[in-house]
Amino acid sequence: MFDARLLTGVGVMAAVSEAGNFARAAEVLGLTPSGVSRAIARLEARVGVRLFDRNPRQVSLTEEGHRFHSQVIPLLTGLEEAAAEVSGAASAVRGRLRVSVDPWFARTVLAPKLQQFLARHPQLSLDLSTSNYREEMMTGIDVAVRFGPPDMSSFIVRKLLETQVVTVAAPSYLKRYGEPRSPHDLVHHEALLFRDPQSGLPFPWEFQRQGERMELKISSRLMLDDPSVAISACVAGQGIFQSLSIGLAPFLARGELVPILTDWSDEHYPLYAYHPSRHLPPAKVRAFLAFVEEVAKAAM
Repeated sequence: MFDARLLTGVGVMAAVSEAGNFARAAEVLGLTPSGVSRAIARLEARVGVRLFDRNPRQVSLTEEGHRFHSQVIPLLTGLEEAAAEVSGAASAVRGRLRVSVDPWFARTVLAPKLQQFLARHPQLSLDLSTSNYREEMMTGIDVAVRFGPPDMSSFIVRKLLETQVVTVAAPSYLKRYGEPRSPHDLVHHEALLFRDPQSGLPFPWEFQRQGERMELKISSRLMLDDPSVAISACVAGQGIFQSLSIGLAPFLARGELVPILTDWSDEHYPLYAYHPSRHLPPAKVRAFLAFVEEVAKAAM
């Protein structure tokens, strides 16, 4: 038999997770803080695990709470969509859209165009977070955008584009050290390495030319986990960097960076979107993904 109190408890849990404490969640739900606390306690007793770590000022999801939250939020969203469809509002782009976007794409491509997106959809509000990491990237999120091969089969995955991988350096660096003429010359140069957020190891440098593929193990004194920081260091002449071409156009146009080893730049890297598995994604998700594809193609 279905226990309706379980659904009520899940709704309260979602509000507490979003608000950060019982008091703010109580204001949103129109309950007392003690009422929210009792609802969470009943839900924890029902599922048999502690869902929140509590202290006087805030509460946070436990590891089990994160897992439970990521599984039930898509179900709550599905209920909202069903209600909207019955009321004839399934095609309306409105409400709150929570997205998680790769930091490089968000800063260089998406952020300058957000005003345009919100102007198109005045009934929509956007909650945007940026992260290189994929762990729990869909927790409380409607749609995520990440570079790299897809690896989350429990979600709907959609390829948005492929962008070229290019090797760049600042004119000041090339003036001091000269320009490498082949990938093998890089062993004599300073490199800027980018850490793979999944493995913690630096991404290997790969070069492709007319079907020929070469992967080099590049050593460096500097490894970074934020591509924007890496580009800033590269512009300052710290070393050579291998980057995605999307978002680089302003740096190249201003002459701050120069592409090198261009005849070895046939490698491409994909950008994927992820959203919870359901028959039809909400109109707000479809609108966002269409906009992402639009601005990405313009930036290529």
